[in-house]
Amino acid sequence: MRVLVVNFGSSTLKYKLFEMRTEKVLLDGHIEFSRGGPVPAARRMLRHIRGKFPLSTLSAVGHRVVHGGPKYGTSALITDETLEDIADYASFAPLHNPPAAHGIRLMQRLLPNADHVAVFDTGFHRDMPPKAYLYGLPYDLALKHGIRRYGFHGASHQYVAQRCAVLMGRPLRKIKLITCHIGSGTSIAAVSGGRSVDTSMGMSPLQGVIMGTRSGTIDPAIVEFLMEKEKLGYRAIIELLNKRSGLFGLSGLSGDIRVLESAAKSGHRQAQVALDVHAYQIKKFIGSYLMALNGADAIVFTAGVGENSARLRADVASSLAFAGVRLDPPANEKGTGERRISTDRSKIALWVIPTNEELMIARETVR
Repeated sequence: MRVLVVNFGSSTLKYKLFEMRTEKVLLDGHIEFSRGGPVPAARRMLRHIRGKFPLSTLSAVGHRVVHGGPKYGTSALITDETLEDIADYASFAPLHNPPAAHGIRLMQRLLPNADHVAVFDTGFHRDMPPKAYLYGLPYDLALKHGIRRYGFHGASHQYVAQRCAVLMGRPLRKIKLITCHIGSGTSIAAVSGGRSVDTSMGMSPLQGVIMGTRSGTIDPAIVEFLMEKEKLGYRAIIELLNKRSGLFGLSGLSGDIRVLESAAKSGHRQAQVALDVHAYQIKKFIGSYLMALNGADAIVFTAGVGENSARLRADVASSLAFAGVRLDPPANEKGTGERRISTDRSKIALWVIPTNEELMIARETVR
């Protein structure tokens, strides 16, 4: 069975074709939209596939959709109703759901004989308990408008949790994990028995840890304060919080951790400040989830920064010494790929596991 996984963004199309019997990647690609937008990009993708495999051999298409709202779990076969819901949930994820909905309609036209499945970033966190997902708002308003913590990066957290259980040689249902997806966007999740019980992002991907260009959690009063003091409209504030804040805003330099680490080594003070705030906030979430889980068997680092920043991992590990965590510096600094980076004496194992969101989406598409 061959499954095509597609991710339509506002300016790019990413795709991978899997042979699901072996879970082997047959081909993949990343296409920047030209003036023609997503239509020429999708046709170019299909030409790439058709050059190696008949399109008739594609059994299903898995579509990454950021927000599934209060209605959807991890995945759903796409119907007219599903597509309408995805478009309606644009109010929760205005930067992500509209291009996904457009991409689904396009692919349904181009591959009408394949099954089309939506796999939602929010799905893995859907079964969080009310104590984790409720905000301190009037309950009737929250219920009426679907206001709650949804969480994101679900495919990533789910994949690394499953993979960590395999690497540890233990049943997933019997272990407690803290999974740290740290990239340009960052979210931390508490996972018990293979289920997310809490996560740092909220109703939108803006909440939680400070990120590349996103502010993370701030006092809501700051919005009105800046609107008044800077004479900014609401849309300008949202743009500021999403695209001009975070590590970029704090450092005044870049939202890229690699750039900031290099600058900090050269004495750039604000770069170091941004790195310190970033690491500190990650530590706070890990600490709170150790309490929420009543301990953990492992902490997993994944995504671009989590997988590649030995400095950040060492910083986090140094603050976990009180919990009996013991870092293995050579494994942390020189290893590659999947690996344990804590010593055998460490009471909580530390792992680096490269994420594979596309494979998780393909699995959910088949399921």
